[in-house]
Amino acid sequence: MTKVLFAVSEWGYWGEELVGPLEACDQAGYEVEFVTPTGARPTPLSVSMDPGYVDPPQGRSVTSPEMAAKTRALHESDRLDKPHDLGGWVPARPYPSSPAFLRDCEEYYRRVERVVDADLRAYGALVIVGGSGAMVDLANNQRLHELILGFVRLDRPVAAVCYGVAALAFARDPLRKLSILRGRRVTGHPIDYDYHDGTGFEGPKAPAGVDFGPPFYPLEFILRDAVGPDGEFIGNVGHAESVIVDHPFITARSTESSVGCGRALVDVLDHGVRRYGW
Repeated sequence: MTKVLFAVSEWGYWGEELVGPLEACDQAGYEVEFVTPTGARPTPLSVSMDPGYVDPPQGRSVTSPEMAAKTRALHESDRLDKPHDLGGWVPARPYPSSPAFLRDCEEYYRRVERVVDADLRAYGALVIVGGSGAMVDLANNQRLHELILGFVRLDRPVAAVCYGVAALAFARDPLRKLSILRGRRVTGHPIDYDYHDGTGFEGPKAPAGVDFGPPFYPLEFILRDAVGPDGEFIGNVGHAESVIVDHPFITARSTESSVGCGRALVDVLDHGVRRYGW
């Protein structure tokens, strides 16, 4: 049986961006496991369970009653109760200030390779769930970057939705420091769909009722820089869906493309699709 690993933020995920790919995996008969940065249970953003919430950039609700109900049902189930602890699974990269930096690096890479060889080979794919929380504890999470790099070395697909795509942009060889997306075709949350104000976070670590203004970074600009002159950011602004497959990467623009992301993941895993949407 194909097993898929879902990486989810502890600072608030967008419901449909988890439910869309998850339903596709369930329907395909895959086994699904979850991982969060510290092993804490993830929390959905409340607006992603509210069909009456109007998304300011798009001027309409982006959550159907059906998807809101599915998100709430998942949240109230025990399915997300015991995710893997990323911090206890993948080692931390040593600081250059370490007095034994070279030896520490050698041990670090030995431990990472053990994770890749002993653990990641059991999984057919990695999915990185979006939502504002992904900006906080997934985008620049070096342990998650090592998982991503490991899946790439194994030639296993890595799917990411919305702000989850940022983790792909920042995953890179620490020596060459070029994004693994360089030369690729990707999509992600475009600047046109960014809030001017009102970015929020939820979960036990998030400060309640704090308005953080616009997103911390414009993902579109980061992705345009990450893919370099030979790659392309494809926003498909105005189109109902934007899902891009440039093997091994599957990227989805935002909430409305989450179901399409799941569909593309199954096409890649079961039907060998390596290119779609460009």
